[in-house]
Amino acid sequence: MNLIIDVGNTRIKCAVFNASELIHIEIFTGELVVFEIEKIAKKYSCNRAIISSVKKIKKNILEEINSKIDLIALNSSTKIPFNNKYGTPKTLGVDRIALVASAVSKYPNKNVLVIDAGTCITYDFVDREANYYGGAISPGIKMRYKSLKHYTNKLPELEIGFVDSLMGNSTNESIHIGVTGGVINEIDSFINKYKEKNRNLTIVLTGGDVNFLAKNVKNSIFANPNFLLEGLNSILTYNI
Repeated sequence: MNLIIDVGNTRIKCAVFNASELIHIEIFTGELVVFEIEKIAKKYSCNRAIISSVKKIKKNILEEINSKIDLIALNSSTKIPFNNKYGTPKTLGVDRIALVASAVSKYPNKNVLVIDAGTCITYDFVDREANYYGGAISPGIKMRYKSLKHYTNKLPELEIGFVDSLMGNSTNESIHIGVTGGVINEIDSFINKYKEKNRNLTIVLTGGDVNFLAKNVKNSIFANPNFLLEGLNSILTYNI
């Protein structure tokens, strides 16, 4: 059994895979809790693990986890199943590495665009020959709502909402159209531009806002909330 640990900006996901099959997942908020990880590993008899974190984890915590289970801490030096041609590979986020690995694993010999809609929205493209050159990063939906409140005196901070209109007749409607409508148009625009340059493009949408966006994006996509976890599992398997 493989134990997968994904430490994001707002949540921590722990998943258990039997080969390529996801059999269990738990989501935590707050700090990385070694006790919880140990409990999951013991319950499912996991004998190896991989951890990916967009935040810095203290060395002693990694050492403590590694004392309980054979652990790989994903970084720019980890062996990966694609050709990383990113200009600054040491600055490439481990979350993006995992997403590209997942694309190569699940859609071999295909051009794939992965869109991860979380705290930030990332766009990552890998070609049919498993070459990765980069993509784009923009603010996520919640970040955009928060920024309107933070950088103005009078605009409210709203919960995510969608207004199917080009023009709002209230401040709240105008914000929803500008934020979520803007994100949806951004995503569709990126997809269309990638389609113009890459035939038979496979598009995958993932991340915390996947369910909301999947209902509103016009282009045909594969929605997979566990795509990053599957990518981490493929990297772990690749390193065995």
